[in-house]
Formats: sequence, structure tokens, C-alpha cells
Amino acid sequence: MRWDNLSRDTAATTPALFGMDAVTRTFDTPEFRGITFHEVRARSIVNRVPGASRMPFEWTINPYRGCSHACVYCFARKTHSYLDLDSGLDFDSQIVVKVNAPELLRRELAAPRWQGEHIAMGTNVDCYQRAEGRYRLMPGILAALRDHANPFSILTKGSLILRDLDLLVQASRVTEVSTAVSVGFLDRKLWNTVEPGTPAPARRLDVCRTLNDHGIPCGVLMAPVLPYLSDSPEQLRETVRAIAQAGATSVTPLVLHLRPGAREWYMAWLSVHHPRLISRYKALYESGAYAPTWYQRRITRQVHEFADEFGIGPSRPTAARRLRSVPALPADETAAQEPVPEPTQLTLL
Repeated sequence: MRWDNLSRDTAATTPALFGMDAVTRTFDTPEFRGITFHEVRARSIVNRVPGASRMPFEWTINPYRGCSHACVYCFARKTHSYLDLDSGLDFDSQIVVKVNAPELLRRELAAPRWQGEHIAMGTNVDCYQRAEGRYRLMPGILAALRDHANPFSILTKGSLILRDLDLLVQASRVTEVSTAVSVGFLDRKLWNTVEPGTPAPARRLDVCRTLNDHGIPCGVLMAPVLPYLSDSPEQLRETVRAIAQAGATSVTPLVLHLRPGAREWYMAWLSVHHPRLISRYKALYESGAYAPTWYQRRITRQVHEFADEFGIGPSRPTAARRLRSVPALPADETAAQEPVPEPTQLTLL
């Protein structure tokens, strides 16, 4: 592609920033070909969100850095530059795996200073990217949250979350659990080029339906809405209708924002696939990372109108629920706790 010059040729070596105990692994299998995994032992796993953030939560868990979903617009791309890796192909293919995340989380949740605050997951990179199928970090993380009755939420584009459905149901009996899938549009051709490593939008809506059918509240983050590509009234209405048919508890639109790192990569993609839109994007985002307020309000208004039409509404924040008394799990469910992860480990939106 003409935009390959935005990446750099990186050998499969462990960046010095990871420390001497990091292990680099590559797997010559179809699902992981071209991806390098850097297995590290993190010093902490529950991270505080910076005070200036627009996020409506204060604590996060991110077992991975980098994401094989390879969404060209991903706002987290810039974070790879902190590791002396680039925000383009390196972000998609050089994945950091925090192999000790489950055991570290148990220790941090048990610390006297921890007060059981809500923890959000999947807000930086997707904790259910495809490599989670090998490393299996999330079962241990969910089991720890369940055992401490700690409220949490998960945002994902991955269908692998259904593997952990039993753990989610168990956790929901003792604390507040909510989920959301990200589906910005239905166009399969657009999906194939802009979100090449993700399950199809229709599959994600199947995930939403299944979670709600099992009593796990699941809404849809309708994100991102791509200006001039997925923002016509007809496209928005079609997407909201599909979201409603999937039984989503809510729909929340979010217009594409282009932070440094993501901006360069997305604009390079645009120049290849939709060069006629370059000047329009430059005009729309000339003031910074966010589309103008008038544009965001127009999209939000239209989506909410369609949501009203189809009987669903926007998401509204609720207070996290922490149950004081944790009922004992039946013997068969206690045995269903997370399997011991394999010694090798791996990666993810």
C-alpha cells in the first residue's frame, strides 16, 4: 500500500523499554502470522484514568497493549509510541501481553487501600482481541472480580467474550456487571477495510443479543460514526434498527475523533480508499481531534430520534452496585473457575 511508509520495519526483538525479563514470541499460525507478542510481567494492573480524561470512569484494567483488531481509527495508537514502537503497523502487530494480570489483580483487589470502585475494561485496547483465545487472561480477571464482588464493565468488538459467559453470569449475581459492544455501522465493505481484524458487525450484534438473553446487560456504543462514510440518515437508521433488533439496552453514538497517532494512520488509509474525502476531512477536523460541535449534535440528534422510533434509548450512567454479602457459588460453578493459563502468553481494538 502507498501508506506503508508510515510504519517502520521492526525486527522480532524485545524493545529495551520492556525490561530484561520480557519474552518475545512469534507464532507461525494463520491466526497470528505477522504478529509478535511481548510477554511482560506488569507491576500494576488497576490503573487510574487521568483527571483530564473525558471518560466517565476512574479505573481501568488493560491486560494488553497494541491490538490485532487493527482498526485504522483507534485512538489508542499513540500509546505505542511510548514504547518506542510506531502507531501504525507496530500497533497492529507488536502486542504487549501482561502475563501476570490475573494474579496481580487478586493482590490489588485484596489491598486495604482498594475500596471496590467500578473498573472498566476494553476502553483502551480490546481485552477480547483474538489472541485472548490463547493467553486466556480474562477468565482469571473475571474470576478475581467476581470473588471480590467488584463492579465492572466491558466494552468489546470481540465475540470471544461469550466464552466467558458463565463467569459473567456468576459475577452478576454478586455485583454490578455491564457490557457493551462497539458497532458504528453495518456496511461490510467499509468494515473489511477500516476494522480488518474484528468480527463482522452482525456478529457483534449477535453477541449483544446473547449477553442480554443471559441476563448480562449489553448496550451498543455506536462508534465510530465516520463522516461522509457511515453518517447518512439512511445508514444511521439502518444501524439503529439492527441494534434495536439485537435487543440492546441502549445505543450511544460517538463521532470519529482523530488524536495524534490515529489521525496520521486514518488519513493515510483515507488517501488510499477514499481520496476524494481528504479535503473534506481536513476541513472538518481543522480545529483538532474532534469534529465540530454542530456536527456531533446533528449525529446524536438523528440517532436518538431513530432510537425512539425503534424503542431504545441512549445510555445513562448508573451508580455501581457493590453487594456486601457474597453468596456461595454452587459446587458445579465453583469448579468452573478459570483454568490455569498456559505458560506462554499473548495479546489486542
